[in-house]
Amino acid sequence: MKRIAIVLIVLLFVLPQIFGQDKGKTVDKKKQAEITFEKTIHDFGTIPYRGDGKCEFVFKNTGKSPLVLTNVKSSCGCTVPTWPREPIAKKKEGTIKVKYDTKRQGRFTKTITVYCNASNSPVRLTVRGEVTKPTAEEMDQLRKEREERAAKNRAKYNRKNTAKHRKSPIEKEKSLLEKEK
Repeated sequence: MKRIAIVLIVLLFVLPQIFGQDKGKTVDKKKQAEITFEKTIHDFGTIPYRGDGKCEFVFKNTGKSPLVLTNVKSSCGCTVPTWPREPIAKKKEGTIKVKYDTKRQGRFTKTITVYCNASNSPVRLTVRGEVTKPTAEEMDQLRKEREERAAKNRAKYNRKNTAKHRKSPIEKEKSLLEKEK
């Protein structure tokens, strides 16, 4: 029992020393990349239904080494960011483009998180605004599109099931007559 306790104590003191050492990967903060945005919030104001929901966030590498954006994530699937995949040299600019789906009506506030090798990573960007209700003509168009999709789906479903599982009324009659004989 004493041996187990001694081994545990030794491991408790030795393991942090072994794994806690920095293996020469110290990054000098003065030589690291730094990302600086012209703006971090974009307010669309009021956007018409199915209007233009695109905006851009311009940034600059104000650090001493190349800036690499590793990932840019949005808080929801209705907001889609695109970003440069190649490194941004020091003192150069880049752009993150964001598209919001304006087929969702009402107020919105969405965040985009930028992950990179900069000393100030991650950075949060925000888009907000309000999408107006569709007009009567747009509502009619939406209803029509929905009905067309539903009709296509019904036809596809009926075509699948009729071909494989269902018999036509004539085939049903023939099978009943054959059973009676």
